Amino acid sequence: MNDIKEKADYCLSCKNKPCMNGCPLCNDVTEFIKCVKEEKYDEAYKIATETSVLQSVCGRICPHMSQCEGKCVRGIKQVPVSIGDIEAFIGDKAIEESFSMKELPKVKENYNVAIVGGGPAGLTCAAFLERRGIHTTIFEKYNELGGILRHGIPEFRLPRETLDKCINKILNLGIDVEYGKELGKNIDLDYLKNNYDYVFLAIGANISWKMDIPGEELDGVFGGNELLERGNHPNYSGKTVIVSGGGNVAMDCARTVKRLGAKSVKVVYRRSEEQMPAERKEIEDAKKDGVEFNFQNNILKIYGKNKVNGVECIRTNLVKKEGDTRLSPVNIEGSNYNIEADYVIMAIGSTVEEDVINKTGLERNKKGYIQVNNYVTSDSKVFAGGDVIGEKSTVAWAAKNGRDVAEIIINKIGEGTNE
Repeated sequence: MNDIKEKADYCLSCKNKPCMNGCPLCNDVTEFIKCVKEEKYDEAYKIATETSVLQSVCGRICPHMSQCEGKCVRGIKQVPVSIGDIEAFIGDKAIEESFSMKELPKVKENYNVAIVGGGPAGLTCAAFLERRGIHTTIFEKYNELGGILRHGIPEFRLPRETLDKCINKILNLGIDVEYGKELGKNIDLDYLKNNYDYVFLAIGANISWKMDIPGEELDGVFGGNELLERGNHPNYSGKTVIVSGGGNVAMDCARTVKRLGAKSVKVVYRRSEEQMPAERKEIEDAKKDGVEFNFQNNILKIYGKNKVNGVECIRTNLVKKEGDTRLSPVNIEGSNYNIEADYVIMAIGSTVEEDVINKTGLERNKKGYIQVNNYVTSDSKVFAGGDVIGEKSTVAWAAKNGRDVAEIIINKIGEGTNE
């Protein structure tokens, strides 16, 4: 408690609130920290819930240095305020002492919204609708809610007990959940449209991209997203694992595999360390866990007869190309070399399941995502947000999408139309 008080007192209570501008959800960081300074924790939680319902989660896993903390005035010459720690404290305190979320004005009763997907976007949308008097039902393909929070973020970064408590607090608002319901398999969009006033698709993206290189079909090549989601890990004991990619998923895969007993884990990334999209803290934590990094290296192929025996790499230079906003990697001719390995994990990005989108019958954009106009799809009763529309993939951005959709639905209901 004293530690949190010290962290709160370190905040300068800036009037222009740059930290708020850095947060995708526009959380009023300065105000809830001010309440923590005064030990008004209930009030701090109410301020935080004006814009968010995932304090215990976001406080732990958000990329704070590229969001709120990265904009902190303190961080210009010193270290920034520990906003994440303070936010997590508020969320945990609210769960522990059963604080109530801030009351929001009720718009209209007797409206029902179906939400497909129980990840951060779906949970946030449901919470804000329910608080405004609009009943929601979440349709979740697994037997537990959380989406990427449960199936993509490792336990060592987000304890499952904390996640469960945070989700239960949201469900206690009165949200219904139907588990084991997967869009396109045992429930379809027409059913939802016929039985609910509006539908929000928040199914996320869990299909890993491939590099389109020889050898990806070999036994021992895994998609990072699927590996984290399903947890079907092989026995890594005494093995060498290559992870391709430089984002947080790559870091989560590398750290998970190392903790599961791999002898050696090497991250191969074609750009420099400074260009890695992963949060700086995640990179440093991976290094502490013993993960090795091969920067400015590119994988050309995976070799082996039936299973992985290794990868052929090539070193890269970073050059400025016309029209590029950052330096681009270019292979250095003749710098090829091999790394013996037992497994390769592709963590270069992800997309949505093709079959699921096809079965919705909704229009798609050039990149294959569901086409939306202010979250509204080609069907005026159906909204979509998060990964399924190609939005930024951090938890806070997904939650913002969910909150935005809730506000749009509320406005439509306020207008007395569902057209």
